[in-house]
Amino acid sequence: MVIKRGKSGARLSAGDKVFDFFNALFMCIFMFVMFYPLYYTVIASISDMTQVGLGEVYILPKGFTLEAYRQVFNYKQIWIGYRNSLLYTSLNIVYNIGIMLPIAYALSKKQLNGRTAITFYFVFTMYFSGGMIPNYLLRAKTLQMSDTIWPMVVGSLAVMQTVVTRTFFNSSVPDELYESAEIDGANQFQCFFRIALPLSKPIIAVMALQFGVESWNAFFNALLYVNKASMQPLQLVLRQIILMNQQLGVVRDYSNMTEEQINNMEIRARLAESMKYSTIFIASAPMLIAYPFIQKYFVKGMLIGSIKG
Repeated sequence: MVIKRGKSGARLSAGDKVFDFFNALFMCIFMFVMFYPLYYTVIASISDMTQVGLGEVYILPKGFTLEAYRQVFNYKQIWIGYRNSLLYTSLNIVYNIGIMLPIAYALSKKQLNGRTAITFYFVFTMYFSGGMIPNYLLRAKTLQMSDTIWPMVVGSLAVMQTVVTRTFFNSSVPDELYESAEIDGANQFQCFFRIALPLSKPIIAVMALQFGVESWNAFFNALLYVNKASMQPLQLVLRQIILMNQQLGVVRDYSNMTEEQINNMEIRARLAESMKYSTIFIASAPMLIAYPFIQKYFVKGMLIGSIKG
């Protein structure tokens, strides 16, 4: 008879077995709930929309077709949107990381006078701000940022990420390293660039991912400040594709149309529906590709502040 034991070698009780079973069951259900919508988006985008509309697509695609992707990629503006989004996202990550790290490092120093008041000032602005209209007047009218890359790059300080990064410096970088460097004659700039930054890869990866996802998915700033088609990000381009195809697929009066024209309009309407799924996957693909490369840093960085033995 085989006795099931835990990692420590102790025999598992009946309660432990029940807990392990339901815990594994819950995690499987949770994983399915998280994964299936994306999977369904993929199979729906390559299936015949008639089958999707009838609810016949569950596990495998039916009526395999790449017409929706062909229609999307034939649209020249989408490549311009990809280029712009990559540029905006890269600059936004550099901008936010470049501002956040020095501030978090300074706030982690216990000898900094007034650091509690400075932190309160930052946190206060996170909960209370001027709002959309003053922000628009400042950027569009005062700073003349309309139709430039700056509204998509420059923003307010990421307070929450700054506080988390400060916690990382406090808990993960020993003060003894700084003290040893200062004894050898290092100043604060040298401590920051030669000690703090090399040891901060996990938190930098986590914050870069957060800033990247937020910037990649942003379209509201572009909707407010960017009117030139050559400067529109991918999200705004995809939104226009969906709206354009929906409008082309809607006809109010069929009385003056031939049967062939009606069939063509129905095909276009189904294609527009299929393009919704293809555009969702196209917009999500870069972030899905980037995540595995920084997963090890992301997992480590999410444990910031946990109890260490």
